[in-house]
Amino acid sequence: MKKIFLSLTMIAASLSFAQKKEIANAVKAADQGDVNGTAAEVSKAEAIFGDKIYLLEPSLQEQYYYAKGLGLVKAGKIAEGAQILSKITDLGKSTIYSGKDNDKNKVYFVGKEQADKLGAGLSLKEEKYSPSLASKLGNQLNASYQTINKKAYDLYQAKDLAGAAKQFEEAYYLSKAAGAENQSLLYSSAVSYAQGNKKEESARVFDQLIAMNYTGVETVYTAKNKKTNAVDNLDKATFDLYKKMGASSDYTDFKEEKTPSKEEEMYDIQSALLMEMEKYDQAIDVAQKGLKKFPNNAKLGNTLGLAYYKAGKTDEFVNSLKSQIAKNPNDAVNYYNLGVILSKDASKQKEAEEAFNKSISLDPSNKNALTNMVYLIMGDDSKTVDEFNALRKAKKIDEANKVMELRRARFAKAIPYAEKAYALDPKDADMVSLLKGLYNATQNTAKYNEFKAKEAELKK
Repeated sequence: MKKIFLSLTMIAASLSFAQKKEIANAVKAADQGDVNGTAAEVSKAEAIFGDKIYLLEPSLQEQYYYAKGLGLVKAGKIAEGAQILSKITDLGKSTIYSGKDNDKNKVYFVGKEQADKLGAGLSLKEEKYSPSLASKLGNQLNASYQTINKKAYDLYQAKDLAGAAKQFEEAYYLSKAAGAENQSLLYSSAVSYAQGNKKEESARVFDQLIAMNYTGVETVYTAKNKKTNAVDNLDKATFDLYKKMGASSDYTDFKEEKTPSKEEEMYDIQSALLMEMEKYDQAIDVAQKGLKKFPNNAKLGNTLGLAYYKAGKTDEFVNSLKSQIAKNPNDAVNYYNLGVILSKDASKQKEAEEAFNKSISLDPSNKNALTNMVYLIMGDDSKTVDEFNALRKAKKIDEANKVMELRRARFAKAIPYAEKAYALDPKDADMVSLLKGLYNATQNTAKYNEFKAKEAELKK
């Protein structure tokens, strides 16, 4: 019997025909409301192309998303189905990068990110695609959208914040799938997740909002009702109509106003969430992006510095603090933080002292700055004592005495800062004991006895 060999082109053509058939059947089943039939046909198609959806031409990608997403929505898996259906909108908005892969298969990448990731090195051309099925989704999804949107607001009013967040997110994807994308619902989801202490979920959604350049700016149309004297909110079409009517209109005092942008606030919240989750590198990335747009945002600057510090990036932390100080030279906290980090470097003790002094001058009630200044001036006292004992043991009495003289001088310089810290908190047993030791070392017997008595009193 003669063997028959099929060319790769014929095999590819037969596979293409098969998947077109399965997807067409899936669309038909979805339109008929046949949930099980839709799932079965979708599974058959997926068995052919696997996860390589980019092998489908845009019209087939649209049909696939339509059938699978609508099937899931009708099966009660609304969130999952809505997200898949929303990809139809992306098909219409994104640039399609088409060409052939290294195996000569036709490929269709949706958006530059996917093209860069999966089509690197390929010769691709840019094209646009206009979805044809999106118009069919509005009526089919409207009931679900209205139900879920109302449920979201009801849950929010009932303080079920996590539950509300999930519903707001589902409503967003349904609005996008229906061709009337309402990004404010996604923002409500992110905020509700944050308020419900669902940090991971909130950060995930805020990441989406930042990636899509959401600002939250909306135009509000208002006019004064001549009959009631109340100021009514109007949709744009109604607003334009009444305004055009002039004196014969039922309204007057027409106003168009822009709501404030939420973009800066989103960077603040997202970077803070990432810090709380100890995702310091991600917090750095978000804070840096935010500062490029809002360079005078002190909160983002402080978050960036703290993230550098937590991530162990000391040099970047110092540079960040100096940058913030240059923008706001009256910020005592930044000077204090700079003093703390510089004090850890033996070669930068003078700079650290200057930073602490500046912080104290700006905020005399900063007990932490005063306390850190005391220990900075004192230096490593255990090392000093060890050096003194070693010199005495070696019979180098003059050198040993010199070490003690320098120690007393340092302690005398530290005492005024310690006294100020004590005055802020007279119940601080550690500071009382420290002052007792400082006065003993500087041979001030009266003050030593005073703080010895205070120490005994606090221990009662």
